Amino acid sequence: MKKLGLLGKNISYSFSRAYFKEKFEKEGINNVSYENFDIENISQFPEIIKNTKRLKGLNVTIPYKQEVIPYLDKVNKKAKSIGAVNTIKITKKGKLVGYNTDYYGFSKSLEPFLKPHHMSALILGTGGASKAVAYSLSKLDIPYHYVSRKKSEGVSYTYEDLTSSIIKQHKIIINCTPLGTFPNIEDCPNIPYNGITNHHILFDLIYNPEVTQFLKYGIEKQATTINGGKMLELQAEKAWAIWDIVK
Repeated sequence: MKKLGLLGKNISYSFSRAYFKEKFEKEGINNVSYENFDIENISQFPEIIKNTKRLKGLNVTIPYKQEVIPYLDKVNKKAKSIGAVNTIKITKKGKLVGYNTDYYGFSKSLEPFLKPHHMSALILGTGGASKAVAYSLSKLDIPYHYVSRKKSEGVSYTYEDLTSSIIKQHKIIINCTPLGTFPNIEDCPNIPYNGITNHHILFDLIYNPEVTQFLKYGIEKQATTINGGKMLELQAEKAWAIWDIVK
């Protein structure tokens, strides 16, 4: 039995394992399994590689998309440009190669909803997923600004800096933070939601729950709202193609 899995921390909420289980059943794939590798610290990663026989690939989620990079033998050109890895392929020679499929999933999920007035974006959060979002936006020629709790290099605004006027200026707002993920479904980024209009797109990378508090505020303002469900599917299928293990 060949093995795949998800590397992350506190990932019991993740749909990846269920997604691939259903995929394997639908497509009659019975020589591959998928499991969660839930670790407290990235330093435990080499033990997983060493002790998991027939491991062929991994998805990587919060908080290890950047932390895992030093442990890899090679990083794909796009993933290197992005600065984050969410997919690892283990070659026949046992080499670990990092890729990023988040940018593909995000771009393909967002593009159908874009209109001429969607000229700039705010990215909430600065973690690994936000790097793929920024890369996607740059490829779509959409200027963006990072929002974070603290001012640092590359961060345009803290949450305290945000005003209704700034929100109105940026018609795409993407939540790349874990705020609102099950079970903490009442949480959401602290932004001036009164600046949201029906010309806005609110995109939440979270998919559990399907409608986060962040998206609920968008719905109230008749904004276009998108959750991370389609992005999850698209990036997962891209990862599956990279692993290329069914022979």
